[in-house]
Amino acid sequence: MEEGARSCLLQSRSSLEQDIRASYLMDHMISDGVLTGDEEDRIRKQAAALLELLLRKDNQAYISFYNALVRESYGDLASLLHNSLPLVSPEAEKSFSDGGTRYVQAVLSEGGVPQRPVVFVSRPALMNRVREKLYRLQKEPGWVTVFGMAGSGKSVLAAEAVRDHALITECFPGGVHWLSIGQLDRSDLLVRIQSLCFRLEQQSQEKDPSSSLHRPPGSLEEAKERLRFLMLRRYPRSLLILDDIWDSSVLKAFDIQCRVLLTTRDRSLAECVSGPKSEVAVESGLEEGQALEILALYVNRKPQRLPEQARSIVRECKGSPLVVSLIGALLREFPDRWAYYLHTLQQKKFKRIRKSSSYDYDALDQAMAASIQVLSKEHRELYIDLTVLEKDVKVPAKVLSVLWDLEPEEVEDVLQDFVNKSLLFRDCHHRPYLYYLHDLQLDFLAEMNRSGLESLHTKVVRQYQQRYSQGPPTSGDEECLYWFRFLTYHMAKANLTQELYSLMFSLDWVRTKAQIMGPAHLINDYLEYSTILDKENSEVRGHFQEFLSLNGHQLEQRPFPDVVQLALSQPDSSEVYRQALLQAQERATRGGLYLDWVNKSSLKSLSRLVVQPHQGSIYSACFSHDGTKIASCGSSKTLRVFKSTSGEKLLEIQAHDDEVLCCAFSPDDRLLATCSSDRKVKVWNVERGTLMRMFEDEHEEQVNHCQFTNTRRRLLLATCSNDKFMNTKLWNINKPSSQNTMFGHLEPVNHCCFSPDDAYLSTSSSDGTLKLWEVSSANEWKSIDVADMFSEQREQTEVMVKCSTWSAGGRTIICAARNAVFVSIRTSRLSTVYTHTQPVDYYTVPCTHMVAIDMTSYVSSLQLWDIETSKKMADCSGHLSWVHGVQFSPDGSLLLSCSDDQTVRVWETNKVHTSSAVCLKRDSDVLFNNGDITVVAADNRNRLQVRELATLQGHTRAVLHCQFTPEGHTLITSSEDTTIRVWRWRTGECVVLEGHKEQVRCFSLLTTTPSSETHLLSWSFDGTIKVWDMSSGERLQDLVCHQGAVLACDVSPDGQLFATTSADKTAKVWSSASWECVRLLNGHQDCVRSCRFSWDGRRLATGDDNGEIRLWNVKDGTLLKICSRDNKDAMDSLHGGWVTDLHFSPDNTVLLSTGGYIKWWNVEKGEALQTFYPTGANLKRIHVSPDFSTFVTIDNIGILYILKKVE
Repeated sequence: MEEGARSCLLQSRSSLEQDIRASYLMDHMISDGVLTGDEEDRIRKQAAALLELLLRKDNQAYISFYNALVRESYGDLASLLHNSLPLVSPEAEKSFSDGGTRYVQAVLSEGGVPQRPVVFVSRPALMNRVREKLYRLQKEPGWVTVFGMAGSGKSVLAAEAVRDHALITECFPGGVHWLSIGQLDRSDLLVRIQSLCFRLEQQSQEKDPSSSLHRPPGSLEEAKERLRFLMLRRYPRSLLILDDIWDSSVLKAFDIQCRVLLTTRDRSLAECVSGPKSEVAVESGLEEGQALEILALYVNRKPQRLPEQARSIVRECKGSPLVVSLIGALLREFPDRWAYYLHTLQQKKFKRIRKSSSYDYDALDQAMAASIQVLSKEHRELYIDLTVLEKDVKVPAKVLSVLWDLEPEEVEDVLQDFVNKSLLFRDCHHRPYLYYLHDLQLDFLAEMNRSGLESLHTKVVRQYQQRYSQGPPTSGDEECLYWFRFLTYHMAKANLTQELYSLMFSLDWVRTKAQIMGPAHLINDYLEYSTILDKENSEVRGHFQEFLSLNGHQLEQRPFPDVVQLALSQPDSSEVYRQALLQAQERATRGGLYLDWVNKSSLKSLSRLVVQPHQGSIYSACFSHDGTKIASCGSSKTLRVFKSTSGEKLLEIQAHDDEVLCCAFSPDDRLLATCSSDRKVKVWNVERGTLMRMFEDEHEEQVNHCQFTNTRRRLLLATCSNDKFMNTKLWNINKPSSQNTMFGHLEPVNHCCFSPDDAYLSTSSSDGTLKLWEVSSANEWKSIDVADMFSEQREQTEVMVKCSTWSAGGRTIICAARNAVFVSIRTSRLSTVYTHTQPVDYYTVPCTHMVAIDMTSYVSSLQLWDIETSKKMADCSGHLSWVHGVQFSPDGSLLLSCSDDQTVRVWETNKVHTSSAVCLKRDSDVLFNNGDITVVAADNRNRLQVRELATLQGHTRAVLHCQFTPEGHTLITSSEDTTIRVWRWRTGECVVLEGHKEQVRCFSLLTTTPSSETHLLSWSFDGTIKVWDMSSGERLQDLVCHQGAVLACDVSPDGQLFATTSADKTAKVWSSASWECVRLLNGHQDCVRSCRFSWDGRRLATGDDNGEIRLWNVKDGTLLKICSRDNKDAMDSLHGGWVTDLHFSPDNTVLLSTGGYIKWWNVEKGEALQTFYPTGANLKRIHVSPDFSTFVTIDNIGILYILKKVE
């Protein structure tokens, strides 16, 4: 032990012996590895014995004892020892606390915590302050903010603070998880959170193989909820470290009630989140002794032996750890140049004007310039090339191998030289290593090479084109990911507009990048470079962006879908469709199978007006009460008012200091209220655009929503916020403070809404409740626990009530939570109106029975529902990103929606209702006649719609199946009313076949010989098969076939056999002559839903509810093949749902199947040839032309698909 430390311990011995509890301290010291179990036994909890032993130990024991005092709240005693803390050599430090213990090393490595720098100097006082704050998180979630200037060592300090065995075991047994943030846009933030969630799920699966990996969350809201679930359920009492946070909007994405340590340059950043907060300031520079120690370690001397110039160098470096390290690295190679580097630092060579700066650039410039000058000329030129790198981006050596046209081994040697001189950083957690520059270094390079930036980016593009002239890399490694992420960035910076057009207007690029990285980055590219792309062709840019937005959920699937086939569903006028058709035609000549949706032109965008009022996401938009104006606000911090008819701008105001979350008109349309993440509520004069009133002192967290009363009798404004208790307030705008505060919610309130008569206020909260308040008294009238509706899922994740609204008469209130909309008739009883696979994010109700709902999903999902029948009436397609809000005009004729795609859209509800209403059911039949196609299907009123031919009435319940006879004069239908009807559809004559006891799902025509009469074979949920004479209605046979419901039946081409499938998981083959079962087919693990004979009668295909298809040998009943994808899809199926229909091609080489989507299979190999994804899902039946070139089906939302093979 150093003499100073020993002396201090001796001087303080008496005070220590009197006050400390040795047993408490020894636990920490044993964890640090400085005490053994035997020594603990000898001490026997005696303070004097502990101190006696400590005096015989080394510096590491002294530091461990000091840290133990801090942890056990002996702060006064620790202060006695602080000034004599010894300096620890790198070798000793590494053996002592480079991870503390193997357990700590494993935890930090698993969580991605950076390793300790090669040259490291302990800052014990600062580190202990951070640890003291972290110990406060032991019992409850909260935030610890480490703030300071760039280059002050915040990240190293955060990593070092958690490198402690006791801290991890006592406070964070769930682990420590590191996430580097930096400056991110919305899509990059989503990718970072997706990556973190995947890492957490993967680690959880390794520990618990029964847990499963989920698909990546498709939106920030979904990602936030997924992360909340993982941190609170899978990793309770774990610590999330967010390194280098710049923006409050980014930090809000992690406001999930967990334990967070963040590093930032902005001290006030944590004010935007909820929960307990503490902070630690990192001094702008190292103390002189610490900086001298860094220099001493670089040159392998003791600090006392450094030359006099060392202190002057430290003063010129202004204590910056980064700059001191740069100079230290130079001195390590040239230890005699102390005077030279001091002189270089003192010269002001790079004076620049900075409008705002949190640190001193001059010292960095001087150190950087000196460091670069030491490089050889060749290496200096290579280092300058690094100017093109983005901040916070790490690159593998292979990227620089392309840029520099050098062998990878040569590149690694060059990079090692840069790392040794502290000109570059290396991330050793990855293999191969990743390299990156500090922000300060990039700033310096960018300023130094400002005039040559364009040519440097051009060099990157040209070198890439030369290396990958035959096509982009597809390996999926770090180098491949870099090029797909940043090639467009380099082209834009190089002003290579033609290359950018050719790349981004190419379906090949879209396919490859989507497969490698997913669609989020692609969509962001089209938004980020829209200004450049629109100069070439804004329409084409819109085509590609729309294609990606509408098909993003498909592009995230694995196995990856055929992008050409997806693109064939785009409008014929789309450039995406044009390129896809050319590629499909070329591939068809080589045996490829592609389908063109020939009737897709009947689906048109129904939006009446599209306006782009802001640069950035739009969070709220509302109609004025007279319907002539629209107000909108969002991330741009502005408020804008424009005409609802033309979009002409009437008013624009820089409204707040942060994102504007909501806006609302007063009843007379003279005032507009806004609320914001800056915790302020403002009221504006609409005509003059002036601020009338500002409420800024009462809400302590962001204000989520605001609304005026509906009538002019007594004007009040309601607001709700993320405050813990006082989160709902009523304001009289003529008074400086709130009139009333509603107490009751214990979590953030997301939405508030006045009843039509202003007697009540509804509030929707993250605590899972909907509360109704009397406005006059501010008393709680009713509380409805919406979370109880999700009792089975409540333990997995929290239930947040997103919003609520009242019906026109005020008798009914509707609320949304998770994936459901509930209706309450002013009681505490709820009934479910709507459920969906995606979370419901927002909705609104007009004066009619319609409700507009938008879902939080990867693509926009805006729908109209009838709340009286609980049926969806229409899908409104048009938005290219997430929808944040919807509102009807006062008369209900228009619907307003706003989105992350920076647009506000106005829809005509009557046209949307009638044009996209679900009128066709999935049960249908089709006549193919010399190229003409006639479709018959049932509608919502159980009428048969023969397109442009006839309407037949007779069934009393839902029609389940319909089919033409071969000559086309007779139509046969079956129904839930247990009957079958045989129609002469031109005259309306009908024969009714009665006998089944339950609904008749389907039927088939049975002809045993060409000359024999055609009979009808029907099957039902009653488990029977019946044979009928169609002309007389006589029942010829009645067979009990299965123990469960008969789900499907098919007759062999020669009529000698027929097959049945059942809910009892079996399929059977029957003889038409003896009516006996000749084959029993076992093997399916779920209900067998469909079956089909091949045209030669040798094979039978069966499909089940798990999505699996089996091919059987009819002759002996053996299994030939299983057709199935490798893994289940998002619907937990191998086929997007049940396999509902099967068809063989005339040559028996291809099998067609339907389920959640349509698939074509190679019969011999059992491999998928092509997949068509419909707009809806749950296809029930598909009709195939005799030449197997045309396919007709209807999805679950009533869309008709006529698909033709591309030739």
